Amino acid sequence: MVYSLPVETPKIAAGWPETLSIMSRFNVTDEKEDELVARMNRLGIREQELVEKFILGSGRGGQKVNKTSSCVYLLHLPSGVEVKCQRDRSQARNRFFARRELCEKIEQEREGRRSERRQQQEKIRRQKRRRSRRAKQRMLADKHHQGEKKSLRRPPMAD
Repeated sequence: MVYSLPVETPKIAAGWPETLSIMSRFNVTDEKEDELVARMNRLGIREQELVEKFILGSGRGGQKVNKTSSCVYLLHLPSGVEVKCQRDRSQARNRFFARRELCEKIEQEREGRRSERRQQQEKIRRQKRRRSRRAKQRMLADKHHQGEKKSLRRPPMAD
């Protein structure tokens, strides 16, 4: 007869129930889940410190989203950081994404740096912003100058 000893996994060390460590509880790959658990451990976030609520969804996704409580609300009690996530139609995946967003927010607070996501949003906002009159005149002058250079490259016309 073969006896197996209980193994201390990162999920069990983080305070997750043992029954859930056998199967993925977020409907994502084991690598992604283990990465999330390691990140939460590194930041000192424990499952017991989280308040998790499921809210009725809204927006895109049709009847399925509007009738089910797939939107996840997370509150980290020690830091007071709140996250609300409704990225996917699946409640399990939203739980995963909410925890990941929570880690990003806590890292951002602790390190005092802008998150990559925020930087990307600001970059898009700057790109969409309307040009000033001076910038537009300068751009048109540069285009005109470039056109002049190109016209000088043409072969001479034979009369």
